[in-house]
Amino acid sequence: MRLGRLPASRRVYLSREEFAGRHGARPADLEAVRRFARENDLAVGQVSVGGRTVRLAGSAGTVGRVFGIELERWRSPAGSYRTWAGRITLPEALEGAVVAVLGLDDRPLAKPHFRRRASPGPAEVSYAPPTIAAAYDFPPGTTGAGQTIAILELGGGFFPQDLAAYFAELGVAAPSVVAVSVDGATNAPTGNPDGSDAEVELDIEVAGSVAAGAEIVVYFAPNTDSGFLDGVTQALHDPVHRPSILSISWGGPESTWPAGARDALNAACEDAAVMGVSILVAAGDDGATDGVAGGALTVDFPASSPYVTACGGTRLTLRGTTIVGETVWNELASGEGATGGGVSEAFPLPSFQAGVGVPEAPDGYAGRGVPDVAGDADPTTGYRVRVDGRSTVVGGTSAVAPLWAALVARLNQALETPAGFLNPRLYSLQGRATFHDITRGGNGGYAAAPGWDPCTGWGSPDGARLLESLRAPASSGSATAGGSRPERAVGTTAPDRPPRPTRRRTSSVGTTRGAEAHAGPREGSGT
Repeated sequence: MRLGRLPASRRVYLSREEFAGRHGARPADLEAVRRFARENDLAVGQVSVGGRTVRLAGSAGTVGRVFGIELERWRSPAGSYRTWAGRITLPEALEGAVVAVLGLDDRPLAKPHFRRRASPGPAEVSYAPPTIAAAYDFPPGTTGAGQTIAILELGGGFFPQDLAAYFAELGVAAPSVVAVSVDGATNAPTGNPDGSDAEVELDIEVAGSVAAGAEIVVYFAPNTDSGFLDGVTQALHDPVHRPSILSISWGGPESTWPAGARDALNAACEDAAVMGVSILVAAGDDGATDGVAGGALTVDFPASSPYVTACGGTRLTLRGTTIVGETVWNELASGEGATGGGVSEAFPLPSFQAGVGVPEAPDGYAGRGVPDVAGDADPTTGYRVRVDGRSTVVGGTSAVAPLWAALVARLNQALETPAGFLNPRLYSLQGRATFHDITRGGNGGYAAAPGWDPCTGWGSPDGARLLESLRAPASSGSATAGGSRPERAVGTTAPDRPPRPTRRRTSSVGTTRGAEAHAGPREGSGT
């Protein structure tokens, strides 16, 4: 069915419990993984039915023998890491039950997408996040009350005294901020304002100051393929905090992700769409090449997943809270980055992007276009924040993801229901009218143009108009839901006809101390 035709009030999503019951790992598949572990001297750890993960543990020698590989330890300028040689093999009994093996390689897979401003020049300005929200006309009278925003972090941490001082300086009520540990990672600030602490505190301070009524839950996970996936799935299936929004400001070039890890994370994002969780992801800060050596054009992942709303960057000029100019963010000439954007070579063109002018990918593939939306990201017009006890100005698409997350929290409050998977509505006729179209500038590989473009998507938001779009029935011309599979609906008009994933779900096997297998259900399976 066409999700874009439904106003938010008529969308029905599966709860976490319903999802686990209908689309979680099959009991037979989980038992097959447990039997495999018992027969091969592997210990079974945490099992998540909804997330379809089974964590296994064993010595390096045992793991290597079981999977037919050789684990190796390497050193690089970035530090020591574990990887493996050979080809992973699984017994026939696990075929169809396990569809990815993760965690055997513990190299950092993603980087934060923030840019601290260099020494300020005479033409540079900075804004408090609430000022930017006001310029983008976030729905008045809303604070995100009753909503929970999840933020994924893969390193660093925050100091509570920084947050208290920051919100007091802004005159904004400090939101509730909770840290959740994933796979042993914790809130661990380093005291280095140029490191991951800047990402963590930027995310919290932007989301918290713009949606002060929302609860902020920060999921700290290891920066590995299994850690990234586990951070996302733990947030999506958290039975305590139950977030309806997930903000991700980390990623890496699509081509650097192992296919299994990429597919596993994309499948988790698809789950979020079924459960009505909006995922906002930074599109990257290195222009159209995403920082890849050699200058080939590529996009950032997970921003390129068709089940997330990818957030690009602009340069915003205000007079008070009135927009007087907005262009594509591009400071490549001065070494201060540019918005990511382009065309995926891994994910096909989603049905909701049909007809909007997405160009071919560099290899000629008809791929998913990135980004979907945008917001202020240029560090020369950046966000005033506090990091490791110091006031500073930070930009990057890392700021846009939590800004949009805060907007969605305020939309959810006004709608009294989750907005859920945004993209079908954003690409509907009403959705296209809710943006400030950015038509000037480029990102080093693509140029802005009227309508959607691979620099800023549809543009920066008009929050009040977006709220009205989400309330109204869609007119003809709405795009179908479900990304690259138009037959798949992510919402339904009646609870007795829930949406069903149409593909087998991913599995992963994690580190030698906490290996993880994701059991994949078949169509219509459940526990």
